[in-house]
Amino acid sequence: MYFDKPGKENTEQTLKAAYERGRELGINEVVVASTKGGTGYKTLEIFKGFKIIMVTYHCGYKEPFKNVLKEDVKADLTAKEVNIVSATHALSGVERAVARKHSGIYPALLIADTLKLFGQGTKVAVEISIMAADAGMLSGNDIIAIGGTGRGADSGLVIKPANQTDLFDMRIREIICKPRIF
Repeated sequence: MYFDKPGKENTEQTLKAAYERGRELGINEVVVASTKGGTGYKTLEIFKGFKIIMVTYHCGYKEPFKNVLKEDVKADLTAKEVNIVSATHALSGVERAVARKHSGIYPALLIADTLKLFGQGTKVAVEISIMAADAGMLSGNDIIAIGGTGRGADSGLVIKPANQTDLFDMRIREIICKPRIF
């Protein structure tokens, strides 16, 4: 499925299509990007029977020593059995800081930019899969990974996940949906 443009207006359709495809394939884990919890709550509504892993920004991403995800939202989602991962971006992390200060070419940033050829949401879906794997949240079986461009969700993938150290063992098995124009 292709959307005419990226953005949060595709969130519900992305989640529903990804849920249906996950059920068809017998997948029971979903990893979803959510900055402030909105997409996490929508995932909770739709992905009944799935283990939900929500990945958000690391502490200090926007402001030193501050979390973007509010503590009350985190506590509420956790109480509803959403597993929350707050971690450094797998495909930039410290390389972004080095690149800003010293310029140059860096492998993780090249990988991220290559994935962006398929759209920001595709890159995010791959990245959060790595972050969830590194946090010990995944079984190693195929997952549904959902990312977006800015706010909301617009890209859904079926992925065989891998940890950062085994990145090239990851497989993007299917692209369920993504923006056509981005």
